[in-house]
Amino acid sequence: MTAPYSPDDREKVVAKLPTDLRRELKVRAAELDMDIQDAVTAGVTSWIGGKELPAVDTSGGTSFATYLPVGLYERLRTASKKRKISYNQGVAQSIRLWLDSNPSVRSAPVRTTGARRLVIGNQKGGVGKTSVAAGAAQALAEMGRRVLLIDFDPQGHLTRQLGYTMLEIDSPSLAKHMLGDAEGDLRSLFVPIKGGDFEERLWLLPACKDAFLLDAKLATTRSVRIKETALERVLVEVEEDFDFIVVDCPPSLGYTMDTALYYARTREEEEPTQSGLVVPVQAEDTSGDAYDMLADQIDDLCDDLKVEIVVIGFVVNLYDARNGYIATSSLESWESMDEPVLGIVPELKEQREAVRRKEPLLAYEPDCEQARVMRSIARRLNV
Repeated sequence: MTAPYSPDDREKVVAKLPTDLRRELKVRAAELDMDIQDAVTAGVTSWIGGKELPAVDTSGGTSFATYLPVGLYERLRTASKKRKISYNQGVAQSIRLWLDSNPSVRSAPVRTTGARRLVIGNQKGGVGKTSVAAGAAQALAEMGRRVLLIDFDPQGHLTRQLGYTMLEIDSPSLAKHMLGDAEGDLRSLFVPIKGGDFEERLWLLPACKDAFLLDAKLATTRSVRIKETALERVLVEVEEDFDFIVVDCPPSLGYTMDTALYYARTREEEEPTQSGLVVPVQAEDTSGDAYDMLADQIDDLCDDLKVEIVVIGFVVNLYDARNGYIATSSLESWESMDEPVLGIVPELKEQREAVRRKEPLLAYEPDCEQARVMRSIARRLNV
């Protein structure tokens, strides 16, 4: 049967749904590698043509937005009115129907070596490393994964953008633990990130200004191996607590970056792309020049230490095709690389607004285009 609407022509619809139902929808859609809007579309279509269903508890519902093909929204409202139920109840029943018809096909990946380690880095500043690290971590946690997000940049942009305070210079910190200058459990520094559908599964290890000293102190250490292994020695004790550890790196080619790259290496029991480097770039030439320097650093580290460090892929950030040939030709260059482009994040106002408000993007505007791209990136990282 031909649908009375074009699947490429959609309109935004908003409903009130309970948190548990929204969360279950997002996790299931991620498991099945589907966009949320496609899952809801399938559920609504089946619900309209099916029999009446038991009521869904929608008490305590909060705003949920998605996009339905033009024409389907009006059919949903008409069907809800005919069945003498509210529009919100019709949406909830449609989602419940889709969930029941599409059971979970897999559980969380088996972790043979603790958490999977994702290092987000590029030598160039301003390419969106922090927004990609934060967005991917939020999306992974939204999918049901337990995620630790580490602000490894002494500038602390990630910490401040999420509304948290940097650790005091005299306080215990990640850098002090790496240098053996701190006592106690590293876990005491973790803070839960609130908001959205990722609560209770996402934690932040905030930045501390003492990280500016890390490169110099690593350079003068007497231990031959501590320069590269310092980060891993500290984090290995918490890996079993998490499914993913996401490290937001500074724009640096120094020893600090060496420790992060070494931490992302492929371990003996891992598949090559379980852990590795994710490189945010922009569709312009300077990102490519910066990546060339980073690639040389990776090659040198692999040769010196006899390890394998995989570039999982690129994220083309702040993309705007209206910039013409510079943007489109640069995007083609990234897409022609051996490593895949994991996502293309558009230049839109929602990310800037979330930063201004010091809120996580997927809590502030969970249904914007940038949030949907972050979920798509997370699905590719979660395979």
